[in-house]
Amino acid sequence: MTDLPTTPIAPGDWLALHVFYAASPRPLLLQCVRPLVAELTEQGLLAGYFFINYWVEGPHLRLRLRPADAAAAEEVRERAETAVAEFLRRRPALYQVEDSFFAELYNTMFELEFGPEERAELVGPDGKMKLRENNTFSREPYEPEYGKYGGPAGIALAEWHFQHSSDLVIEATRTMNLHLRTVVLGLATQLMMTMTACFLPDEDQLLTFLDRYHAFWNRSFAGTNYTAQQGYDRAYAGTGDTLPARYRAIRAAIADRAPERLPAVLRGWAEHCLELRDRAADLAERGELVFRSWDGERDLVVTDPAQALPMLLFPYAHMTNNRLSVTVRDEAFLSYILARALREPQPTAAP
Repeated sequence: MTDLPTTPIAPGDWLALHVFYAASPRPLLLQCVRPLVAELTEQGLLAGYFFINYWVEGPHLRLRLRPADAAAAEEVRERAETAVAEFLRRRPALYQVEDSFFAELYNTMFELEFGPEERAELVGPDGKMKLRENNTFSREPYEPEYGKYGGPAGIALAEWHFQHSSDLVIEATRTMNLHLRTVVLGLATQLMMTMTACFLPDEDQLLTFLDRYHAFWNRSFAGTNYTAQQGYDRAYAGTGDTLPARYRAIRAAIADRAPERLPAVLRGWAEHCLELRDRAADLAERGELVFRSWDGERDLVVTDPAQALPMLLFPYAHMTNNRLSVTVRDEAFLSYILARALREPQPTAAP
């Protein structure tokens, strides 16, 4: 007797928890998120996950969990909330935001990112952004940014990518000294080098992207001190000849589709980014990427990969930096030094 084909079970709807934790995310990621995700996955209850760092209403981690199916949703939610509550009880954040430097930064970002109507719901009597209580969490709706990532097909691709990015950052947090600024910036630089090289092999297109990326973060915070260019040249000079040479080596390995030539920390990332690029290009060519115009007035179906790939690369690169807790000022700096490294002339061999 022939077995009848089975219908694949559809994953459940995404769940979202916002964990307000005004401290380094390292213990939250390693002592709570990592074991929770591993256990739920091993028991067949989880179809996907990712996290981002965010600042509205105070610094917090946004954890997204996708149950394996609708029947698993309540158990996944209950176990996630229990794990988070136990972590906050055991390892509370001691830092407070209200009177710190970061309170000014958050209010500056708040003014820039939200319109008057949106701000009205989030400000207190003093006109400043309201802050949630530290060491708390809340259930929130999952609201994917369809317009930014290319519609439903683009969101599905982004969610697949975000899990890989989250895995990478959690493993790097476990094995590297990411609490040191030099280490996190070094890793972020190399990850951004690799991703941009995978998406934009043409040097002119790559330079255009890096210049626009830098200009965006600089322009967004014009008039503040958060993207001050002072010290850029001195910091770049401190890298010596290593940065241009490293960029050339990474781009050559990627152009040859030979990520095995890269250091271990970049090898899997390059393989993933090449596959991500190919999937994104395929979606564009099939007419499945639908973006929202900057003014929010119309949908844009983008079928040319040369146009779609830079549009996706911007938020992909930004969200990887976000997971590493790289600041806006650092993003402006990283894109500046990467563009400068790419423009450095290659040394000529001695006759």
